[in-house]
Amino acid sequence: MKTLSRRAWILYALVAAFLAGLCILFYTFFTNADTWSMKKENRHIYRSGTLIAAGTITDETGAVLADTVDGKRVYNDSKDIRTATLHVVGDSQGFIATGVQTAYKDTLTGYNFADGIYDIKKYGKGNNLQLTVNAELCAEAYNALGKNKGTVGVFNYKTGELVCVTSKPAYDIGNKPTENINNDRTGAYEGVYLNRFFSGVYTPGSTFKVITAASAIDNISDIDSQKFKCSGVHKVDGGSVKCMGTHGTVGFERALNVSCNSAFAQIAIQIGSENLTQTVNALGFNQTHTVGNIRLAKSTFDVSNASKLDLGWAGVGQYTTLVNPCHMLTIVGAIANNGQAVEPYLVEKITTQTDRTVLETKPTAGAQMFKAETAKKLQEMLRSNVVNYYGDAKFRKLEMCGKTGTAEVSTNEGGDKPHAWFVGFSQRDDLPYAIVVVVENGGGGSSVAIPVANATMQKVAEIYGEK
Repeated sequence: MKTLSRRAWILYALVAAFLAGLCILFYTFFTNADTWSMKKENRHIYRSGTLIAAGTITDETGAVLADTVDGKRVYNDSKDIRTATLHVVGDSQGFIATGVQTAYKDTLTGYNFADGIYDIKKYGKGNNLQLTVNAELCAEAYNALGKNKGTVGVFNYKTGELVCVTSKPAYDIGNKPTENINNDRTGAYEGVYLNRFFSGVYTPGSTFKVITAASAIDNISDIDSQKFKCSGVHKVDGGSVKCMGTHGTVGFERALNVSCNSAFAQIAIQIGSENLTQTVNALGFNQTHTVGNIRLAKSTFDVSNASKLDLGWAGVGQYTTLVNPCHMLTIVGAIANNGQAVEPYLVEKITTQTDRTVLETKPTAGAQMFKAETAKKLQEMLRSNVVNYYGDAKFRKLEMCGKTGTAEVSTNEGGDKPHAWFVGFSQRDDLPYAIVVVVENGGGGSSVAIPVANATMQKVAEIYGEK
């Protein structure tokens, strides 16, 4: 009897182990089936490691950016568009991780758990993606960058559509210069697989003064009546924060107009590290953000161990601060939208080969980044920058608000040129669009980034403005 009982328990244990194994198998299959299906060994989807069976990718107008024809991936007829939209569309080998051909490959192939890749077997390709970008606008921005590396992004700050995303350097995806890329010694293709808009982080330079200004408005009650002395340098803690000019005595708004480092170093020190950190964290620094399936590089800010000198430099956008361009665009858009951020998005709609809508993106409100009154004050100050300092003529008929940045990235005399920034937005009722421009090692923000921003925003006005 004892022997029978022992055998029964062994049998029960074996059955339990078998059932547990089945559960683990089914769970693993359920959670990993899409990954397994998308492996490059799947010859229904890939050939020699190249995606061949995905659906059609179009821009907001319906212009085809990528398609599968006769079992081959083909791209837009225009070389300019193919190059300018490379990092949005992505390559068919998956080197550009943030391109939609990689980030949305399971969606593009039409994979679902119930049917697997049925659509590919039936139609030769999967789901179609309509993006929010305008291909002609991307080409305009890309060409405006000239020979410089960098990125340009534009979105509707009321609804969130990313209408322009371009990154440079790039290459013509329809005629990839494999030899040149693999054997490049000129630096022309350095970082060519990196989408700088989504995956880049940069020292923000004076564009960060907008954030420091926001913190000052919220934390220093008499900031508008204060005066700051600038002799070309602000000495603190045995060191100094150098200014690009000698501005004499300036008030708060004028300090932003002339981008006075001395004044903003004094302001940052007065705010204090705790309050400035609170402002910055409320804007999403030190946090992970996504645009659909695409993860952004993290913007970082840390003055926890900063001296007063370090805090002064942090207040003018130097020290150790790094900012992602897409994240900065969201912040600037929130200022334009009276403090309310909207989530940027890239995929407008997903449809099947039978035109059934799988997904249609709706505008999504993000955080209330700024108090409404703070945002209104910043709008006035950024408009004053353009009118009284840059000159409205540099943005003809656009009613732009904005701030340039010249971000020092070299500690050596005669080292790399600064990164040139421009962030801003139009106040025209028919143009609710914000823009970010980063020109790597381009030099001055006013001389280098503003022309890129103007060329891009003029195209925005041509496409979206009232006729």
